Amino acid sequence: MEERAAVTALAALAQETRLRVFRILIEEGPSGLPAGAIAERLGVPPSTLSFHLAHLERAGLLRSTRLQRQVIYAADVEGTRRLLTFLTADCCQGHPEICGGLAALIDDCRC
Repeated sequence: MEERAAVTALAALAQETRLRVFRILIEEGPSGLPAGAIAERLGVPPSTLSFHLAHLERAGLLRSTRLQRQVIYAADVEGTRRLLTFLTADCCQGHPEICGGLAALIDDCRC
């Protein structure tokens, strides 16, 4: 991941509603949730949520799929993995094995 993409992803997460959306979708796993269900959980108007979902999707942290008339959103596991890898690439002065297994957790995530 290039630095510019990492900054974009981090900026997307640096807003309370978007961070909450991302955490909900990470918890849900690959099946994701319809936009309406996310809005209901957060108590956010659908139009406001659409703005936040689009922001996270452009940042490479979410993906959307259409299922009939619903749009299902899920965390983009690969995009998230790229961001975490970028953030930890130089962990512990190039020795990630001494960082408590963080790098291994990122590599082993099978979400």
